[in-house]
Amino acid sequence: MREVLPLIETVDYDTPFKIDDGVELLYKDCGHILGSASVNLKLREHDKEVRLTFSGDIGRYRDVLLRSPDNFPQADFIIMESTYGDKLHDLIAPAAEDLLHYIQETCLKNKGKLIIPAFSLGRTQELLYMLNRLELERRLPALNYYVDSPLSIKITNAIKTHPECFNDHVQDTLKRDSDVFLFKGLHFIEDVEDSKKLNFVNEPCVIISASGMAEAGRVKHHIANNIGDARNTILMVGYCEPNSLGGKLKKNPQSVGIFGTQYNVRANIGIIDSMSAHADYEDLTQWLACQDPSQVQKLFLVHGEYDVQEKFRNRLLRKGYHDVVIPNQHEMIGLGI
Repeated sequence: MREVLPLIETVDYDTPFKIDDGVELLYKDCGHILGSASVNLKLREHDKEVRLTFSGDIGRYRDVLLRSPDNFPQADFIIMESTYGDKLHDLIAPAAEDLLHYIQETCLKNKGKLIIPAFSLGRTQELLYMLNRLELERRLPALNYYVDSPLSIKITNAIKTHPECFNDHVQDTLKRDSDVFLFKGLHFIEDVEDSKKLNFVNEPCVIISASGMAEAGRVKHHIANNIGDARNTILMVGYCEPNSLGGKLKKNPQSVGIFGTQYNVRANIGIIDSMSAHADYEDLTQWLACQDPSQVQKLFLVHGEYDVQEKFRNRLLRKGYHDVVIPNQHEMIGLGI
C-alpha cells in the first residue's frame, strides 16, 4: 500500500478504488483540515471480508471554515483518535468576539501589539476569516494586521483554490465577498528583512505568525521582542504541548527562557480555547453515529492520553460498543483474516 498511495494525485471522497485484488479503499472527508480523510478499507482473504476504518484526526461539526465530517460505511473494526475524548469545547461563535475583545483591549486601549502564534494550516485561515467577518460587519478596528509566515501565505493561497471544501456559512460569505481571507489593513510578510522590521513598529498592530505552539519560527522572535512590555498581549489560540514555549506561557509564568535568554513576562497572556480543530467528545460520538454498534467487533482508541481514553471508553461502552480497546504502543492485534 505504501508503494501505491503516493501515486494518487486527486481523491474523490465518494468513490472507492482497488489497491489490489484483496484491498478496496474509500476516503471520507473527516473535516479536520483541508483534504483530511478517514481511511475505509475492505480487506478480502480466503473468501472472508473485513471492513476496517481508521479515523485519522476528526474535525468539528461546527467548524469555522470546513464542512462537517462525512458519514462512513459500516465497519467491523474501527481505529479512532481520542484526543479530546473527555472535553467539551466552548462554542466556536464567541471566538470572533473574544478575538475582537483582545484587539480592542491591547491595540486600542493599551496601544500595544497583539502577537498571535498560529499554525500555518488551518488556524491562520480561521483567524483571517474571523477578521474578514468583523470587517464585513464594520466592527474591525482600523489597524495594521500582519501575517508573518511564508508557509502560512502559501497555504492560504492554496486553500482559496478549494472553495468546495468550505461550509455553508463560508459559501454564503463568498456570495458577497470574493476573498474571505482578505480585508483592509492586512499585510503578508514573506521576506525575512521585512519580518525583522516589525520589531521597530511602534504603533498598535496585530501580528499572526507560526508556529502555533510558539516553539519555532518567526513568532518566537516576536514574542522575545515584545514579552517585556505590559502594553502587549501574547494570545494563544490552540493546543500547546505543555513543555513548548506556548504551553509554558499558558501557565502565566513570571519568566520564560527564549533562545537561551531568560525574559520577564510583563505582556498579558491571553487564551482562546474554543478554536481547536480536534473533535470534542460530542463530535467524536457524532462521527460514530452512522455505525451500528452491534456490528463493530472491536473499536480501538488511539492518539490520546490514557486517562482521557479511559473516560471516552466508558462513554462508548454506555452507547453500546461492547469491545473498546486501548492498545499498548507497538501492540499487534489480528483481525481474523
